[in-house]
Amino acid sequence: MEKTVFKQPKRAALWFGIVALAVFLTPSGSNAQEQMPPPVTPDTIDRGHAFFANNCGICHGVDAHNGDKGPDLNTGHFKHADNDADLFRVITHGVPGTIMPANDLPAEQVWAIIAFLRSTVVASRTVTGSNVAGGKAFFWKAGECVDCHMVSGKGGVLGPDLSAIGSLKTIAYLTQKIRDPDKELTTGLREPNADYVVPISNSTVTVTTKEGNQITGIPRNEDTFTIQMIGTDNQLHNFLKKDLQRIDHAQKSLMPAYGEKQLSDADLKNVLAYLSTLKGGRE
Repeated sequence: MEKTVFKQPKRAALWFGIVALAVFLTPSGSNAQEQMPPPVTPDTIDRGHAFFANNCGICHGVDAHNGDKGPDLNTGHFKHADNDADLFRVITHGVPGTIMPANDLPAEQVWAIIAFLRSTVVASRTVTGSNVAGGKAFFWKAGECVDCHMVSGKGGVLGPDLSAIGSLKTIAYLTQKIRDPDKELTTGLREPNADYVVPISNSTVTVTTKEGNQITGIPRNEDTFTIQMIGTDNQLHNFLKKDLQRIDHAQKSLMPAYGEKQLSDADLKNVLAYLSTLKGGRE
């Protein structure tokens, strides 16, 4: 009996030692998830697109290439990621010092998002048969782009700053926004880590004061009690909602559509060629 009693603890100790060693040598759950992505299938890409639109679209655009807050992810280049494992960590842990937040998405969803991002087709940045000088002249012509857009500290603030647009957006994206700016507007998506604000819509807002005055522009921030907007006068306006008669949101961009009558194909190529040279340096 005594031998049996003493052998059992030794066997138990040996068993627990083996288990402990196995646990020590096994990669942690998160690391294993980062290192072992599931097979990529068309279904994975489709689900990744849906996960991306719901969780990342407010900053990067529902298709990863038409967001106003985050960079275009359709270029194939990621500032904080050189490989898929880096992308996994960026999506899950965020980027300190930036507006990119951490996310507690399941690993399967993160890998699906990465599969979607890798599947996007990068449009060519080469604009053949173009005249950069002609495109620059059109951009800076009064009444055209410069009234709403800024480059290197000059121009309007109603539209996005285009100082580095050549390194952030593809030619396909820019063409769409010039020809059909109302297409694929971000709508009904919530800012990351903002549970008490109104979901932002990249569209047009018109406020009517109690005196009957109307101001139209683009929304910047909105919560239960206030709304901030950039008016067509390029000025920032802050309102208490109790001082307004009504607030009307329209799923329409303030950017006018430049069809071929307003901008020929040749002039469009010139403008695109000029925009593709804007990389964040001085004009």
